[in-house]
Amino acid sequence: MLDSFTKKRIEKILESYIDQKIPKHLKNEIQIHYKFRGNTITLSQERPGYMGRRFEYPIAQLRLEEKHWKVYWQDSKNKWHFVDDIKPDGLFEKQLMEIDKNGIFWP
Repeated sequence: MLDSFTKKRIEKILESYIDQKIPKHLKNEIQIHYKFRGNTITLSQERPGYMGRRFEYPIAQLRLEEKHWKVYWQDSKNKWHFVDDIKPDGLFEKQLMEIDKNGIFWP
């Protein structure tokens, strides 16, 4: 489980990332959320849907395994898979940047 210092540091990184990721004029429509569960952080995107409903779509999952962050993607059956193209790394920030560079995550 992530210690409280690491968790706070990652929260600050994610808040800054989210603030930069969504253009100001779309902030009311599109939102990015993150959830911590043990050593796993799941990123999701919330968008408007049909008849005023909002829908949340999983984007990526980052897992701290053996001191390295690994990136996962979710298939249509809600199963998470390791992304072979993104090598595990000890820096959370680097993996977050890799998610942006890799074309499979963001629509």
